[in-house]
Amino acid sequence: MNTIGNIFKVTIFGESHGIALGTCVDGCPAGIPLSENDFTEDLMRRKSGAKGTTPRKEDDIPQIVSGVFNGKTTGAPITILFHNNNTKSKDYSQLFDHPRPGHADFVARIKYNGYNDFTGGGHFSGRITLGLVAAGVIAKKIISPINITAKILEVGGNSNIEEAINHAIETHDSIGGIVECCVSNVPVGLGEPFFGSIESEISRIVFSIPAIKAIEFGAGFNVAKMTGSQNNDNIISADGKTETNNAGGINGGISNGNDIIFRVAIKPTPSISIAQNTYNLKTNKIEPLIIQGRHDLCIALRVPPILESAVAIALADLSLINKK
Repeated sequence: MNTIGNIFKVTIFGESHGIALGTCVDGCPAGIPLSENDFTEDLMRRKSGAKGTTPRKEDDIPQIVSGVFNGKTTGAPITILFHNNNTKSKDYSQLFDHPRPGHADFVARIKYNGYNDFTGGGHFSGRITLGLVAAGVIAKKIISPINITAKILEVGGNSNIEEAINHAIETHDSIGGIVECCVSNVPVGLGEPFFGSIESEISRIVFSIPAIKAIEFGAGFNVAKMTGSQNNDNIISADGKTETNNAGGINGGISNGNDIIFRVAIKPTPSISIAQNTYNLKTNKIEPLIIQGRHDLCIALRVPPILESAVAIALADLSLINKK
């Protein structure tokens, strides 16, 4: 499915090399100030251009086509378009029959009986996260003064980002990374028990971001090594502030007033220039695949603004549910 949310509903659409892509947001309250300029900061942070990112450069200029009148949201669905202007579809012509290992090429061909647009990864491309970032800009306005900040902790197993990127460039290989997200100014009481928990709602949308393979909240996997006395966060004030934050700001699926802290693991980009011996569906043989085109050596470099937007979308929905 391409839609997420209960009240604040976000639909993403488009393909990497299609005419346009974007997002449609339904359930946004009326009267929120919104203009194209509001999207600039987060869209620029997501853009390529830094060392280790794809040389493909798009304008990424948002076009609001519905849901905003006289600079304010109307309560109707908000649709935002981004036009693709820098595509090289011929670079992907071989991938329909010779799918990339680690990519969605093969499963998409089977699931959609070969009708899928495979150029640039089609609808499975990381470019589609442009719609998530746009929707996240709107969501951040709804949840203010909650603040969301994501930062890269390491790439390629190295906390020295530049050193790791230079090594990837030298070896012509891709690398993954770890990104940490902190959500501050969170009120007590967001989230629902069990299926509407903050962990489950954040995780659900976070895993819609291509290349994310794992998530942990608070102390994460380290809790398995702790005792109860070590893991429990002692409450030190009436507003729920705790001495430690092993729970990552969440108890029983509900925000406890402390910062929500979590980390995600991003896999290496599947598209690499090193030859890979993988199955060719046309020749029925395992053959070397040399991938052409423009690709990120480390997609983790561009994840922070996307992650922040995804979390904002989840929290906007939970906030609106809380007000019902």
